[in-house]
Amino acid sequence: MDKIIKIDTIDQYNKLFGLETLHPLVGVVDLAKATKFPTRFIINYGVYALFLKDTKCGDILYGKQVYDYQEGTIVSFAPGQVVETKMDSNKKPMAKGLLFHPDIIKGTSLGQEIKSYSFFSYSSAEALHLSEDEKKIIIDCLDNIETELRQPVDKLSKRLIARNIQLLLDYCMRFYERQFITRSVANRDILARFESLLDEYFVSDRQLDEGLPTVKYFADKVCLSSNYFGDLIKKETGKTAQEYVQSKIIDIAKEKILGTEKNVSQIAYELGFQYPQHFNRLFKRNVGYTPNQYRKQQ
Repeated sequence: MDKIIKIDTIDQYNKLFGLETLHPLVGVVDLAKATKFPTRFIINYGVYALFLKDTKCGDILYGKQVYDYQEGTIVSFAPGQVVETKMDSNKKPMAKGLLFHPDIIKGTSLGQEIKSYSFFSYSSAEALHLSEDEKKIIIDCLDNIETELRQPVDKLSKRLIARNIQLLLDYCMRFYERQFITRSVANRDILARFESLLDEYFVSDRQLDEGLPTVKYFADKVCLSSNYFGDLIKKETGKTAQEYVQSKIIDIAKEKILGTEKNVSQIAYELGFQYPQHFNRLFKRNVGYTPNQYRKQQ
């Protein structure tokens, strides 16, 4: 098995490709300028990374799947992710990217919002495909970050660097929004599959053995990452995937409350709750009444 390279600093990544390091916590990389060309390597990222591919020059594997990563696409990785790359030995790598250490955004607005950029945890089939105009915007953002990295350090350096990084990530969010819209037909198919799987889960009484269904369970069933699946459902329904699952649970609970003489504890167990009080809290939060109050009112 190939050795896994742990990248905890920008300089470690730059040395892998023979690139210049301008800042210890942030790096804008242009692999066309690389002086070293490893053809196969596995990286365990300890930093955030985002790459824009200019040409088809190799494959990126994440979770044993090849990324949907052709010319004009973006992939991104968060600290802790392990990614394998196979470079084409006959082609020079042509990709630009950004790497930044979590420390550079601590104490900034980006540090508070970094978890909202869920695309860092999207899986291999969920790369961002860009138009030519969108590519130019991303490249301009990268150039602006590099320009700031070349400035003498002063008290505003960290803030300006973080803001420029956040601007780049905001554009990626905007372009992903567009991609969700352009793939709306496929997304509706996934939503229909989700609804079918949700119905099937309770009809088959799977909850009695496995407990309440999780978002990850359904994401795995439709071969998507949990983050991408959750964002897709939110775009299509206005609800998070978790809220969608809870709505289904509440609907089934209402049927059992009004259509049977079972007590609340029995109903909670049949829905997959380990503790009746958890069911009570969920029901009241969604309906405005406890299960017993709801039964009496109806």
